[in-house]
Amino acid sequence: MTISFDDLKTRIQSGAIDTVLTCLIDMQGRLMGKRFHAEAFLQMAGDETHCCNYLLATDLAMATPDGYASTSWHSGYGDYALKPDLTTLRIVPWLPGTAMCLCDVLDHHSHAPVPFAPRQMLKDQIAQAQGMGLQPITATELEFFLFQGTHDDIARGGFRLQPISTYNEDYNIFQTSKEEYVMRPIRNHLRAMGLPIEGSKGEAEAGQEELNMTYADALATADHHTLAKHGVKEIAHQHGLAASFLPKWHKDRVGSASHVHQSLWQDGQNAFFDADRPLGKSVLMDHYIAGLVAYAAEYTYFLAPYINSYKRFAKGTFAPTRIVWSVDNRTAAFRLCGAGTKAIRIECRLPGADMNPYLASAAMLAAGLRGIREELPLPKPFAGDAYADDACQHVPHSLREAREALIGSDMLAQAFGADTIAHYARAAEWEIEEFNRVVTDYEIARGLEQA
Repeated sequence: MTISFDDLKTRIQSGAIDTVLTCLIDMQGRLMGKRFHAEAFLQMAGDETHCCNYLLATDLAMATPDGYASTSWHSGYGDYALKPDLTTLRIVPWLPGTAMCLCDVLDHHSHAPVPFAPRQMLKDQIAQAQGMGLQPITATELEFFLFQGTHDDIARGGFRLQPISTYNEDYNIFQTSKEEYVMRPIRNHLRAMGLPIEGSKGEAEAGQEELNMTYADALATADHHTLAKHGVKEIAHQHGLAASFLPKWHKDRVGSASHVHQSLWQDGQNAFFDADRPLGKSVLMDHYIAGLVAYAAEYTYFLAPYINSYKRFAKGTFAPTRIVWSVDNRTAAFRLCGAGTKAIRIECRLPGADMNPYLASAAMLAAGLRGIREELPLPKPFAGDAYADDACQHVPHSLREAREALIGSDMLAQAFGADTIAHYARAAEWEIEEFNRVVTDYEIARGLEQA
C-alpha cells in the first residue's frame, strides 16, 4: 500500500527504512532516478532533486541520439527538476530497508511540467476527461517470459535463451506449480507494495506468464503497471531468472502482449453502461470506441514503440492484425467485454508487453475523447476470424509505417502538442536508424554462402 509521509518518517526514525528511491518514468516506461539516504530524503521531500535532462531523450541502451529539440550536446545536457509525488510513497518489500517515491518532471528553470514526460502526458489527458465530467478507469494485463539464468548470465552466454518451462503452459496448474518458487514471491511482494494483484497464470507459450491486477483510475493503473513490471524483473533476478517483456523473442513462439481495458465513469457509475441499449452499451461508449478505431493507426506507435514490436502482430497468435472491434472476439484489435453488465468495457489488444503504459493510455484516451467530441458513429461489430478478412484495415506493418502515421496525425498534435509528437517521432526514427546499421545473424546465415 502507499504510506503517508508521517508514516515514512516514523519508519525512518525506527531504523526500518534507510533508503528511498526517487524515480521518474522515462520514455521507455522504466524507472530512472536516485537512491537517497532516508534522512536526506526527508530534508528534500517537500522541495526537489535534479537529474540530467537526457533521461527523456535516450533509447533502450541509454544512448544520446541527436535530433531532439529539448536537449542535445549543443545545449550541454542540462538538468530537470524532480518533484516527489508524496502520494506515491511505498515500501519496496523485496529490498531491505527501502521505500520508493515517484517524481514529476519539471523544467529546471520555469518549474513547469515537462509536456512530453510520459506521466505528465497521461495526467493532461485525464484532466481533459475530467473537464468533460468523466473519470478514466483502466486495467492492464502483464505478459512476460521467464528464462533460465539472470539477464547477466544470458548476456555472457551470447543471448541463448532457455524458457523456464518446455511446453505451452496456458492455464496449466502443474507447470505453474513448478514455477511457484518465483511467482509466489512476485505476487506477494507486489501485493505487499500496495499493487492490487489479483493473480497469475501460465500463458500461451513455454515459459510465459501473465499477471493480473484490479482496475483503478488511469494514472494509478499506469503506476501499478510500471512498478509491477520493475518488480517482476528484480524479484526474478533474485531467484536466478530473467524476466523479459520483449514482445517477440522467437519467430516460432507466441509474443507477449499487454492488453488495456478501458471505461469512463461519471458520478461513481460506469458511463459505458446503458441497460436499455443493445449489449448494454451507452451512446458515450459507442463514440469512444469509434474514436479508438478511427485513430488506431495514428497512435499505434505509442502502443508498439520498437522494431521488434511489429513482429508480434501475426496471424493465429492472439495478437491482432486488423483494426476492427468485436464482441468477445480475441482475433480483433478491440474486444468488447462484459456485454450487458455494469462491468462493460473495451479491451485494446494492440499493445505489446514493451508498451509504456502512460503513453499508451494517454494516446488511447485522446482518441476516445476525440470520438466523443466528434460524436463519431460506431461501425457494426466485426464477426468471425479477423485474421482472414483482407478488407479490414491492417495494423501498421512496421515501426516506419507507424511513425509516418504518428507524424501525420492532427488528432495527436492537438492532444499533445506538435513539439511532443516531434519528440517521439525522433525516438521512433532513431530506433529505425539503429536497426538499419546492424548486420543480423539472420542475414549472415541466409546469405553468407548463397548470396
